[in-house]
Amino acid sequence: MPYLSGEDTVKELRRALSNPNVQSDPLRHRSTIHKVIRAMSQGLDVSALFPEMVKACATVDIVQKKLVYVFLCSYASLNPELSLLVINTLRKDCQDANPMVRSLALRNMTNLRLPGLVEYVEQPLTSGLRDRAACVRRTAVLGWAKIHNLQPDTETDAAVVNELYSLLRDPDPIVMVNCLRALEEILKEEEDLTSAHPPVMAATLRLFLCLCAALPAVCSSALSRACGPLLAACGSSSREMRFTALAHIQLLLQSEPGLLGAHYKRFFCGYAEPAFIKQRKMQVLVELVNDENVSMLLDELKGYCTDVNPDTAQEAISAVGRIGRNYSDKCLEILTELLGLKQEHITSVVVQTLRDLVWACPQSSEVVCAAIEGCEQTLQDAQGRQALLWLLGVYGERVPSAPYTLESFIDGVRAEASLGVKMELLTAAVRLFVSRPAEVQDMLGRLLHFCIEEESDMCVRDQALLYYKLLHCGMEETRRLVEARGCDPGLGVLIGRPQLGVSSWSQSFNTLQPLCQNTSDSSVRATPEHVTSDPRTELSQELQECEVPPEHVTSEPTTEQSLELQVESAVTDRPDPLAEAEVSLSLSPALTPETFQDLWLQLQTLHSDQDSQNTEDFLVWEKLIGCPPLPVDSLTACRRRYSW
Repeated sequence: MPYLSGEDTVKELRRALSNPNVQSDPLRHRSTIHKVIRAMSQGLDVSALFPEMVKACATVDIVQKKLVYVFLCSYASLNPELSLLVINTLRKDCQDANPMVRSLALRNMTNLRLPGLVEYVEQPLTSGLRDRAACVRRTAVLGWAKIHNLQPDTETDAAVVNELYSLLRDPDPIVMVNCLRALEEILKEEEDLTSAHPPVMAATLRLFLCLCAALPAVCSSALSRACGPLLAACGSSSREMRFTALAHIQLLLQSEPGLLGAHYKRFFCGYAEPAFIKQRKMQVLVELVNDENVSMLLDELKGYCTDVNPDTAQEAISAVGRIGRNYSDKCLEILTELLGLKQEHITSVVVQTLRDLVWACPQSSEVVCAAIEGCEQTLQDAQGRQALLWLLGVYGERVPSAPYTLESFIDGVRAEASLGVKMELLTAAVRLFVSRPAEVQDMLGRLLHFCIEEESDMCVRDQALLYYKLLHCGMEETRRLVEARGCDPGLGVLIGRPQLGVSSWSQSFNTLQPLCQNTSDSSVRATPEHVTSDPRTELSQELQECEVPPEHVTSEPTTEQSLELQVESAVTDRPDPLAEAEVSLSLSPALTPETFQDLWLQLQTLHSDQDSQNTEDFLVWEKLIGCPPLPVDSLTACRRRYSW
C-alpha cells in the first residue's frame, strides 16, 4: 500500500472491509483486519471503522474474532450505541460448541466496560459459572469481578455469591484461585466487616469475638479488619454515628493499642465539630501516641488547649499531661506556656495536670516548682487551689515563695467555702512546717486554732485535731506520717490502662455501655496519693498489729484512717486509765440512718438525765459506734467537738 495520510488510510481500509470480494475471501478479509489493528497500534484513529468491524465479528474464524474483539474493546466507549450490535453476536458465541469461542465471548463481553450493557451480560456469566469447560468457568468467575468493579455501588446477587463459594471446591485449581480473587473483590466490604449498615458490622464483630474468645490470633485479625468500617464511620455526617464509632474504637484500643497508629490524623478535630466529639477524639489520640508521631500530636493538642469551649480546652490539657508521663520535656514546655496566658480555666487545669504529672514523674519536679510560682492569683476554682496546695506541701522546700503563698491561703481561710481546700490547706501547712518550721510555725498555729475552735465542719475539725495530736508526738513521727506517697508502682511505663483481653469488653461491644463510659481523667480528680487503693507496706503491718476483728473490717483504710491508727499507737505510752475498756475499732461502721437516729436520741437522753456522768456516757457512745479510745486529758476537747 502506498504511503497515505491518516484520513486516506481510513477511507482505504473502509473500502476494503466493505468490498464483497474481500469479505468472501477469508484470507484477504483477515489481512485487511490485520491492517486495521496495525494502524490502531501505530496511534492512528480508526474509530470510524467501528460499524465495519462489528460486521466482521460474525465469523467462524477464531483468529479473526480475536482481532475484531481487540478493536471493539478499544473503541466501545466511543461508540456505546453501536456496541449494542455486538452483544447479540457475543451472546450467540456464548452458546457455541467450541469452549474457546465461549470463553472468548465472555471475556470480551466484560471487557467492553459499558454500564448500559451489564443487564445483557449477567445471564451469560451466570451460565458460564456452570459450564462444563474449565476455561469458560475461569473467565466467568473473573467476569463477575469485572462487573462489580464496573458498578461498585450495586450489590451483587446473593445467588451469584453462593455460586462462587461453591466453585471454591472446583477440581480446576485456576478456577479456585480465580474464585478467591473474585470473592475478595466482590465481598471486600463484607470481608473487612464493612457494610452499608454499621449496626450489621458491629453485631457481626461482636458475635465473632464472642465465639472466638479462646483464639486470640483470630480475634486480633478480626479487630484489624474492623478498622476500616470504624474509621469510615468516624467520618460520617451523623454526629451520633461518629461518637459511637469513637467510643467503640476506644474499646478496641484497650486490647490492641497500636491498631490505628498509622491513622492518627483521622482523629484530628475539626473546627465545627461539637465538643463531645472533640473530647473523644483527643482521648483516642492519647492512646495512639508513639515516638514517630508524638511531636505532631502535641502540636495539634496545643492548639486545642486554647479552645473557646472550656471543656474542650480542659480535655486537651489533660491529654497533654497524660502524654507527658512518657514524653515529659515537650509536654512541660507546653504546659508552662499555657500558665503564661493567665486565663482562669486554663491555669486551673494546668496546675491540676502538673500535680498529676509530677506525682507520676518526680524527675519533672524542678520545672514544675519553677512554673507554679505566682499562679495563685489566677486560680479561682477549688480544684485548682487544691492542686496548688498539694504541690506547695510536697515540694514547698523547693519553692522560695511557698510560705508566703500558703499564708495568703491561711489568711483567707475564714472566707473559704470549699471543704476540700481547707483540708488540703491543713495537710500542706503541716508538710511545709516539717521542712521549713521557722517560716511556717506561726501561721500553722493560727490555722490549727481556727480549725479547732471556730470551724463548724466536723471533718475539718477532726483533721485539725488529728494533726494537733500528731505534732505532740514529735517532728520525726510527724514527718514519717505526713510525707507524700510516691508514684504508684503499678502505673507502669505505658500511658493509660494496661492492655486488656478481648473477652473483658466483647460483651459490651455494640451496646450502650461504651457510650456511657468516660475514660478521661480530666473530670474531678483527688489528690494523687489518694487515687490508688493499695496501702503502703507499713500501713498494712500496723493494721495487723491493731487486732481488728475480721467481721468489722469491710473495706481498705483511707489515708486519714491510717493516720488515726498510727497516732493512737504513738500515744499509747502515756498513762491511760481508760485503757482497760474493751473497745473494738470498725473502719467502716455499718449504721443505718434509723440506727444512728436511735443512738443519737439515746445519747441526748443520757446527757440530759445524767449530766454528772459525762465521761461514762461518752465512753458508751464510743463503744456503740466503734471509735478508738482517747486519753483522759483529751475528753474535754472531745466534748467541745461533739457538743450537742
